[in-house]
Amino acid sequence: MFVCRLKALLLMVVIFIVPFVQAEIIEGGKTVPSFEQDAASIRHTYETQLYTLSAFKAGHYGLRMYRQTMDSKYSAAVWSDMARVASRLNQFSSEVHTPKQIEAYSNKRLSTYVDDTDIRSILRYQATKTMPEYFYLGVDLLGSMARANEYGLKHRNDKQLREIIRRYDFKKYATDEAMIKAWAAQLANQVYWLRQLGEQDVVEDFVEAFKLAYPDEKDAALSKQQYGNKIYGLTHILLADSQYYQYPLKESDHQWIYDYLRNNIDTILERAKEDIISEVGITFLLAGLENDPVVYKTQKHIQDAINREKNMVPSTSNSTDLTDGEHRNVLAIMLLDWQTPHAAPTIQNEPKAFISKPYGLVGK
Repeated sequence: MFVCRLKALLLMVVIFIVPFVQAEIIEGGKTVPSFEQDAASIRHTYETQLYTLSAFKAGHYGLRMYRQTMDSKYSAAVWSDMARVASRLNQFSSEVHTPKQIEAYSNKRLSTYVDDTDIRSILRYQATKTMPEYFYLGVDLLGSMARANEYGLKHRNDKQLREIIRRYDFKKYATDEAMIKAWAAQLANQVYWLRQLGEQDVVEDFVEAFKLAYPDEKDAALSKQQYGNKIYGLTHILLADSQYYQYPLKESDHQWIYDYLRNNIDTILERAKEDIISEVGITFLLAGLENDPVVYKTQKHIQDAINREKNMVPSTSNSTDLTDGEHRNVLAIMLLDWQTPHAAPTIQNEPKAFISKPYGLVGK
């Protein structure tokens, strides 16, 4: 009887424990954390220091974690993001709305790129110097209005701000080859934000111009920076369509992108930065393709990149600066421990996260 009970106990151990042990063993018997455990370690690194970050960084992190987990502990970070959005829109509504004011604001933004020797900054300066209003319209105004919209809010002077948007034909920026080679991911965001806001729809114009700017047969001739810009643009077409981890994607809606990413994943792992690699994996997760080999390849690459002393993914120069690494590491958390997209938080469905609205924001 004792032997039978012992065998039964051992069988239970095999059934309930061994699978978890196996999840932590790789080739050669070397024990490493699971993807989920590594995500938890990175999460701990950031969440014990989250409010040492700027409102922008803390809000970026907190909003993505809220949309993944629906955990109200991220509400404070979301509120700080709302406050940032409100402040920007208040400024534009009261101080930067006439053509002359917009010109002065935009030229000031452009001037920050003049002496920057980084190749990306040089490309952005060269592409944008003849149309600096893009800094105001695309980089600053559209993003703030779209974020308020996602929260179920709008600025109290929303009509005035929309009239500003309508002064410009965004197709001019979205289809310019030099602009795409300097701002691919940002333009992808912005054309989808315009569509989201019910304004000018130039998504398809941008997609066609993107394909012409980056034909696949010329990938080998691209510099590492330009190859990264191409992949970043591709992932952001998908992420923007999901309204940033709020809605699932349908592979067939973007078949050309998914086919490209599958066919080139090994080159992407070799040539792209870690944040872009994480985004590639996440785009597959958004489409319900968690069993696609691309997902495991990206997860394994990110896991292998983790600095285990700092419990975070460092930059390509091995920097473990918390602020600079926020974007890279929140993406790593999402890739390694993917939950599910949620269209949240909104004032209509999660009112407790909006007990007090920052001045300037009102319900839609």
